[in-house]
Amino acid sequence: MLKIGVFGSGHLGKIHIRLLLELTEQFEVVGFYDPSDENAAEVIEKFQLKRFQSMQELLDAVECVDIVTPTLTHAELASLALRNSKHVFIEKPVTETVDEARSLMGLAREANVKVQVGHVERFNPAFQAAVPFLTKPMFIETHRLAQFNPRGTDVPVVLDLMIHDLDIILSVVKSGVKRISASGVAVVSDTPDITNARIEFDNGCVANLTASRISMKNMRKSRFFQKDAYISVDFLTKELEVVRMETVEGEPNPLDIVFDMGEGKPIKKIFFDKPDIGEINAIKEELNSFHDSIVNDTTPLVSLEDGFRALDVAQQILDKLKSTSSILVDNNQ
Repeated sequence: MLKIGVFGSGHLGKIHIRLLLELTEQFEVVGFYDPSDENAAEVIEKFQLKRFQSMQELLDAVECVDIVTPTLTHAELASLALRNSKHVFIEKPVTETVDEARSLMGLAREANVKVQVGHVERFNPAFQAAVPFLTKPMFIETHRLAQFNPRGTDVPVVLDLMIHDLDIILSVVKSGVKRISASGVAVVSDTPDITNARIEFDNGCVANLTASRISMKNMRKSRFFQKDAYISVDFLTKELEVVRMETVEGEPNPLDIVFDMGEGKPIKKIFFDKPDIGEINAIKEELNSFHDSIVNDTTPLVSLEDGFRALDVAQQILDKLKSTSSILVDNNQ
């Protein structure tokens, strides 16, 4: 059992605390640190958990930490934890800047500890069920749409929502990024609230991503197209649909759905598959995975390097958005 402390007791922090307390065989939740008296009072009342008065005091009492604070504070807290040789779970985006994430990677290597980034969609049961089917996607389309919530406007929609899909795409496309283009509109906040990005990879794969936090309905869906297969993952409803084509050997069954590809070409049979997806809590799964990476000395499923790559591409998209905005301003002068 690992002694763990939590930094942050806001909305998501309370969820993490509750789930860590349920993982009784994996973690002993020693306490938490939060400078907000209001947040702290709610946690103490609800969970009867000890509030530490300083970050260092909490670090001295634990083996690992769970950082669930605003993104602006991630680099400071993670750096302090790594300098104290503590294993770190850190919410996404890993840091505010790419340079901060790069610095954390150096500290983690020196400390020789595990760092996992909270890209929770990797643990979504629908995506986990899809992974065996995702061999070499060549076109990907994602939509992550959310109704407006002021709580997420402290960071651009690219870092708040789209970064989930960036991590997913980078985990399945085993190729470097060749070109990025993007456009977006700021509607209710100071940064784009709806953004579309196109990523071209060295292997020819193209990903088209849309993220919005001003939609009338919620949607979290990704579609993957590859040779002889179409895979649709609904992260919101936790549903998976797979359409596959296979070559028919011999005469096809009269009940099969087949495609005659033309003279001299093999007949293709279509398979429709909608696997049953088990009910799991993805946040609990990622925290459990963090525990396992520490006790088994394995690389976390979502490593610090993964978090860095997702943030790096996200920053390139943000740079493209700034460039586009400048062009629009110039054209209007």
